[in-house]
Amino acid sequence: MVNDVPTALPALPQRAATPYRRVAAVQGAYFLLTGLWPLLSIDSFQAVTGRKMDLWLVYTVGSMVGVIGLTLLVAAFSRRITPEIGVLAIGSALGLAAIDVIFVARGVLSWVYLADAVAELALVGWWMVTHVGLPDRPAAPEYPHVQALLNRGQSVSPNP
Repeated sequence: MVNDVPTALPALPQRAATPYRRVAAVQGAYFLLTGLWPLLSIDSFQAVTGRKMDLWLVYTVGSMVGVIGLTLLVAAFSRRITPEIGVLAIGSALGLAAIDVIFVARGVLSWVYLADAVAELALVGWWMVTHVGLPDRPAAPEYPHVQALLNRGQSVSPNP
């Protein structure tokens, strides 16, 4: 007889995925909003970022950034932050930041793109800190005599 009743997999601890989900959701929202902006209001977009010669390129980049943002949001809310999602998030942020800095330096883009580069690099930093973690504080020194006083004379030796 074959047992075809599906068994539930053990639940993964939610705490471990929370920091990744948080940064993915924030970056996803940022990318979705900035990607949709030129698609919904090209006039206000150009008022802030400067006049563009090739609007088709603005629409293309906006669409791609919006799709990346939507992908990050889906991953965050479905609790499926895989290494591929991390590569997509970090790689796209680094690529966009590099384009911002290079073309502002060349005088092609308005200085306002440097604000976007700062936001992109901050997101990359957040991913890195989330992955590596913050350095641990050194352990507090132990003072057995103080502990003995706090324990009101109870033995501080590990053997009772």
